[in-house]
Amino acid sequence: MELILKQDVQNLGFKDDVVSVKPGYGRNFLIPQGAAILDLAEAIKALEIKITAKAGGEKLFGSVTNADIAQILENNGHAIDKKFITSGIVKRTGKYTASVRLHRDVIVDLPYEIVAEQA
Repeated sequence: MELILKQDVQNLGFKDDVVSVKPGYGRNFLIPQGAAILDLAEAIKALEIKITAKAGGEKLFGSVTNADIAQILENNGHAIDKKFITSGIVKRTGKYTASVRLHRDVIVDLPYEIVAEQA
């Protein structure tokens, strides 16, 4: 189990370190004591994101940006600022990947798909 430390823990690591611990130690001691939080990378990797947008053929009327992806993540319970998401401006339907920076050492690739809105 990977956790991010919220404070220094003796013989384990310092504040903001990403550490790997046994599940029982993390779940029963570190998290309840407020010493660590779960690594969001696992939760975000499990998401399947489909964005519907108005389109004419493959071309979108408008675009999908980092702010749109941040809003979808927030709707799924993961508040991440748009400045930590790198996807570029997408103007066509299809499958894409965004990079989400959760921590200075943790970057997650988030696959998503843009589909045309059905009329």
